[in-house]
Amino acid sequence: MKLAIMQPYFFPYIGYFQLIHAVDKFVVYDNIKYTKKGWINRNRILRNGEDYTFSLPIKAASDSLDICDRTLSTEFDRNKLVNQIQGAYRRAPFFSNAFPVIEQAIRFQDSNLYSYIFNSITKICDYLGIKTEFIVSSKMKIDHGLKAETKVLALCEEAGASVYINAIGGVDLYSRETFNARDIDLKFIKSKPLEYPQFGAEFLPWLSIIDVIMFNSAESIQAKILNEYELI
Repeated sequence: MKLAIMQPYFFPYIGYFQLIHAVDKFVVYDNIKYTKKGWINRNRILRNGEDYTFSLPIKAASDSLDICDRTLSTEFDRNKLVNQIQGAYRRAPFFSNAFPVIEQAIRFQDSNLYSYIFNSITKICDYLGIKTEFIVSSKMKIDHGLKAETKVLALCEEAGASVYINAIGGVDLYSRETFNARDIDLKFIKSKPLEYPQFGAEFLPWLSIIDVIMFNSAESIQAKILNEYELI
């Protein structure tokens, strides 16, 4: 059984969904520290020919809180974000198909940061036909005081994984020998270069999944783009 473990990200890039698609079960970390300078609550879209960063405003709280303990700011204007996405992509070839999915995810009313982002991830997976089973990390019966590689191994064993697939950025974080000693094969997913027309302008790579579904049909993403990676 192939397993991946990742933090939730708001409308992340295609590689995140390739990872979900590549495994049988996907553990979403809800009880891990929120990092405000990371990409948990922000990403990039194409706007007027340039990349534009959008974000979810987070209610001020202790930096020590986990993602599941953080909430969206009461000042979060869902209409404004919906209008920004609409304005940026209304001329995109698959806008009429993709925009309702994005709008529904943005208008989701839960204010918990984890729940809000997780809902958006599942909405995109439904749209792309990804059937991977999701598991919430805090619900798993392990010692949640474990850290780093030791915790990942515990999560793998609890889920019954024989293969653990991590994002390519984690190559230096994990040891194949350590995983092999626990009868788990360690792999890393590397997305292949992806390019598609973006209003005839110079291509901007690795934008939010929003960009991908606006310029590519759900069928072509499912049939080809989700499989454009290699495991190393």
